[in-house]
Amino acid sequence: MDAQYSPFEIERSAQQYWEKNRCFKAVEDASREKFYCLSMFPYPSGKLHMGHVRNYTIGDVISRFQRMQGKNVLQPMGWDAFGMPAENAAIKNRVPPGDWTYQNIDYMRSQLRALGFAYDWDREFATCDSDYYRWEQWFFARLVEKGLVYKKLSTVNWDPVDQTVLANEQVIDGRGWRSGALVERREIPLWFLRITDYAEELLADLEHLDWPEQVKTMQRNWIGKSRGVELTFDVADAPEGGEHLTVFTTRPDTLMGVTYMAVAADHPLAEAASARVEGLEAFRGECRRGMTSEADMATMEKKGMDTGYRAIHPLTGNTIPIFVANFVLMEYGTGAVMSVPGHDQRDWEFATRYELPIQPVIADEHGKAPDISAGAWTEHGVLINSGEFNGLDFDAAFDTIAGRLVSMGRGEVKTNFRLRDWGVARQRYWGAPIPVKYGPAGETVPLTDEELPVELPREVEIDATGSPLKRMPAFYDLGDGWTRETDTFDTFMESSWYYARFCCADNNEAMLDERARYWLPVDLYIGGIEHAILHLLYARFFHKLMRDFGLVDCDEPFQRLLTQGMVVADTFYRPLPAGGRDWFNPQEVSVERDERGRPVSARLEADGEPVEMGGIEKMSKSKNNGVDPQAMIDRFGADTVRLFMMFAAPPEQSLEWSDAGVEGAHRFLRRFWKLVADHLAAGKPGTLDPAGLTETQRDLRRKAHETLEKATDDVGRRMTFNTAIAAVMELTNALGRFDDVSAEGLSVAREAIEFCVLILAPITPHASHALWQELGHDEPVIDARWPRVDAAALKRETLELGVQVNGKLRARIEVAADADRDDIEQQALATENVQRHLEGATVRKVIVVPGKLVNIVAG
Repeated sequence: MDAQYSPFEIERSAQQYWEKNRCFKAVEDASREKFYCLSMFPYPSGKLHMGHVRNYTIGDVISRFQRMQGKNVLQPMGWDAFGMPAENAAIKNRVPPGDWTYQNIDYMRSQLRALGFAYDWDREFATCDSDYYRWEQWFFARLVEKGLVYKKLSTVNWDPVDQTVLANEQVIDGRGWRSGALVERREIPLWFLRITDYAEELLADLEHLDWPEQVKTMQRNWIGKSRGVELTFDVADAPEGGEHLTVFTTRPDTLMGVTYMAVAADHPLAEAASARVEGLEAFRGECRRGMTSEADMATMEKKGMDTGYRAIHPLTGNTIPIFVANFVLMEYGTGAVMSVPGHDQRDWEFATRYELPIQPVIADEHGKAPDISAGAWTEHGVLINSGEFNGLDFDAAFDTIAGRLVSMGRGEVKTNFRLRDWGVARQRYWGAPIPVKYGPAGETVPLTDEELPVELPREVEIDATGSPLKRMPAFYDLGDGWTRETDTFDTFMESSWYYARFCCADNNEAMLDERARYWLPVDLYIGGIEHAILHLLYARFFHKLMRDFGLVDCDEPFQRLLTQGMVVADTFYRPLPAGGRDWFNPQEVSVERDERGRPVSARLEADGEPVEMGGIEKMSKSKNNGVDPQAMIDRFGADTVRLFMMFAAPPEQSLEWSDAGVEGAHRFLRRFWKLVADHLAAGKPGTLDPAGLTETQRDLRRKAHETLEKATDDVGRRMTFNTAIAAVMELTNALGRFDDVSAEGLSVAREAIEFCVLILAPITPHASHALWQELGHDEPVIDARWPRVDAAALKRETLELGVQVNGKLRARIEVAADADRDDIEQQALATENVQRHLEGATVRKVIVVPGKLVNIVAG
């Protein structure tokens, strides 16, 4: 065996073996326990980033480990290929989006292969393949027939330059994120899926999922189940059709504190008032151009205008002003709210600005009125300033006031959800066409199976004037007055069911088949927490739709979820004269560090001049602190990159990139390779006989089995790969100190070395593949089973215990493993240094923690 570690030859050889023997092809086998491991598939942006590498390495390690447990493992890979980045690249580079996308897929696939991931590449697909999205179209047509899809006018953010709808997050300071144009609020017809029909089930089934509690809480909040009262206020001198104002509140206990009403700019009452209030129409236009996300609503400046109309309080009969307010949206609830500034911060800010009354009606449990001079008091309490309801707590007030409103015909107790139906239409080109046609008499008809798939034309010219489909009669004109829909699906549609299609990606006759029932649900799903709400929620909803159509037979798509942390790195910059910062990549900077490894100064290598240190942040293009995975692979090999990724931090935590850490991982692999070479050169081991081992040999064997026991738990249950790797490193250090080259000594060392190779096999599969062969095994390590711990090897004849006096360590003693409590106490008390610290004191208690320590309490 060559003692020199040569990663590139080793990795090329291993990958050729896996490919030639199709080692990772998954085949359904009802006699074996299955394990479906899936990482969120990437957008083909051009090259992998370190976040990809970390995500996919975690999934690969777990998949390989589960295979070593004897399970039938499926680990597929594909491409989330539709979306705006391809259109933007087409505009910039004058390349059709499809060409750009498939070129990127080819390159990124080669990067994944270079990292040695154990994917069943026979199942690969891109969501822009018509063989994939045709079934999405087919299913959508079924949903239309079942009434689970509808089209309605919806108020949207419209970019007049890009001629497209923008998500709230794409509106920055009232302007389109790409064009910079002032965004307009428009009503356009859009397609929706009835996700609200499943709100209760989506909420309830979270209880059955092995997901991080943080993610489940985020989904619960997004679904937003709330119990409240829907009530009506009469409107004095109202326009026809506007005699009543309906609101929903979860706080009927604050009803006596309502001092004004607020309606959305698009509310019918606001429209009627704009004809009689000067400047109101202009203000409504301003509201339409404003921010529309709920996060923005919470922080934006609160503005409004009086409509001149007055609402009549349903219990007191008092008149209340009605304002048009920029913080109320028509698409949320009824488009109107009752404002209680004493107990809602948003309402307080508005009332303070416009000098409206602020009346506290809730006090603390002792009946003390809150101080609302600096802000609203939002806690529950007892009612004050509420007439006959004074003194009631929240629950009693809810029931009493709700009951009064119901008896008057003015209210109804309701359960509402924050969740809104899913708008799935986009006015873009690079997406799956929506399979609907429109007739000359206004008919709306889903396409038949014979008319599918509706293929997206690939040869198009993209510019910033909207979707080219709308300018292509060859695409939309079906003749005889029939036209085809030119909107395309939201890309969340494709990512909502790809996991199921991986089960039977080669089926050209059906969306899913019985193989989906074998593999689903996904046993472990891995991805970033940024997808915790929409992607995961839509996938759960889509799964339930497929279940109700008989396509799958389980209730949830992903049984267990692992959300990996970010990859972060140092940032460096120089301020620009005109403002802003010029960011430099860490690879271009020399850093001086203190004795603890903390950076204290930095200089740009190109000119030797200082640069500012911007702190540690997520790797990103904007901060120029990304590290190219390919450069690391080319320099150190894939196994080094994989080992560093798994060793630097537990999966859920952020991983701080460190060049020194990567170099350290590479040094370990070189040392371990040489350790094995030296062991093989030392001679042939004998047959391992545990009964005939010396004490030193028993110590090494015990260390080996302790390492195996820890690694099995760390990888299999806790998924803390870093601690498993640390344990292997400790074992290799012990092997380095073990110089027994007798037949028995070599047999003990061989067992320990093989444990190391097998534990590392999921993490550094290429080196492990080669080492396993060098160690004389005919079967490849990919087919080896995870070793089992010998409980007898873990037994010790003696134990070392720490001895504390009043909680401070004063000595260490070695006791027989089967020593009783009295023997341990006597030996601890007799220790010279313990006696010294007990001099003049009385022993009050001796606490023996078996196998760990003795604590003597004295005073």
